[in-house]
Amino acid sequence: MSDAEQRLLMLIDDEPAQCRLITALAAREGWRVMVVRDSETAIATLGTRQGMQLAAIILDQWVPGDDACNLIAELRSRRPSLPILMLTTSASPLLAVEAMRAGATDYLIKPIAPDRLLHALRASTTPEAPQDELQPLTEKMHGPVDFDAMVGATPTFRTALAIAAKAARGNSPVLIEGESGTGKEMLVRAMHAASQRSRLPLRIINAGSTPANSIESTLFGHEKGSFPGAFDRHVGALQHCDGATLVIDEIDRLPLAVQERLAEAVVHGICRPIGARHSFRVDVRLIAASNYPLREMAAFGDFLPALYEALSPVSVMLPALRERGGDIPALARQFLARIGDQPGLRALGITDGALALLSAYDWPGNVRQLQAVLFRAAVFCDGDALTASDFPQLSNLVATGAARSAGVQHESAGVTLYTSDGNMRPLEDIEADVIRLAIGHYRGRMTEVARRLGIGRSTLYRKLSDLGIDNAA
Repeated sequence: MSDAEQRLLMLIDDEPAQCRLITALAAREGWRVMVVRDSETAIATLGTRQGMQLAAIILDQWVPGDDACNLIAELRSRRPSLPILMLTTSASPLLAVEAMRAGATDYLIKPIAPDRLLHALRASTTPEAPQDELQPLTEKMHGPVDFDAMVGATPTFRTALAIAAKAARGNSPVLIEGESGTGKEMLVRAMHAASQRSRLPLRIINAGSTPANSIESTLFGHEKGSFPGAFDRHVGALQHCDGATLVIDEIDRLPLAVQERLAEAVVHGICRPIGARHSFRVDVRLIAASNYPLREMAAFGDFLPALYEALSPVSVMLPALRERGGDIPALARQFLARIGDQPGLRALGITDGALALLSAYDWPGNVRQLQAVLFRAAVFCDGDALTASDFPQLSNLVATGAARSAGVQHESAGVTLYTSDGNMRPLEDIEADVIRLAIGHYRGRMTEVARRLGIGRSTLYRKLSDLGIDNAA
């Protein structure tokens, strides 16, 4: 990719190591990074030819210190449409609110995971979907850790909670599956709180954000000198959590070689650190979480069948938010109550019109995205209740989606894709309906029907004969 094709990112930072890291990470997404060391240079750069090519700004709060929000406001006033991401070591909700009100697009807490940084860059420069602003902050807000406080009346959701609640009292492995943002971590914490091991620590390891070359050592540990760079002995998570509970999130991203070792550890309760001569017997309650269905991954060779079998004596499937639309009003009110408890914010109501708008969206980011969008709306709301006008981007997306749906329904009128039991109809039956629809639409003009369907007249007549369709259909 040439420099002309690359998007330009201005990084306001004076830490060389962090600058190198962000530059390397951003380059993976096609960004070219321009580093400036202080606020004055950043402001002056905006007016230059290079500054006019900027597509985003990342600002480390450490550079301007207490004046970070003032700098954000100044940058925003000069370039209103430019995304501004703030890096900080503080998880203070008050600072987050002030930064957003000053014009920050996102708020990233250090040390930041590479995936989180890249997601923030993508989200800030992609206008097609509501952003997950302040994702780390909203995830840290105090929430329920017991099953009774988890909101949702949809049957599939209540079934998942019932299975998890029953499993919480046992010691067997549990597999929790569901799209990203559906609430898997909240469910894990509720299970831990209801378990016999609740007084012991809960450790969560994310296999997706842990480097592939260190995940084996993270889980199993290693002996000193067992590989280059192993300067000290390291106790792995399995041994560290002996008697307690270990959660492996995004377990679908574990390397297959590590999956083999983990399957053996789960089945036999034995852990052997890298380079060790002897194994250790461990008593670990393992809970695994996956964004993807492991049964299907195992069938296609993308996940070890033996590990799937070991993990799934109890399997919990959390439904996507689009499958539990009736829960959105209750979820929104619960989130607003929690948001109102944060410093710098206040309790807000929400109108029926706003709830209808929220319910009309399909929420690809699920419950996590809903919470983040409500947080952003609450930050900028001047009234006592959120209305539909507090979600302008969402309104545009819902309107666009409705228009597309209407167009699809118009074009596919008369063609049924599913049987009454929810399964797909045979392709032959669907094809027959499409041909009948085309014949009716073009009033029996078979040449036009064939042309519009992209087939020859002889092929069309052969299909009519094979499918038993009358030309006058």
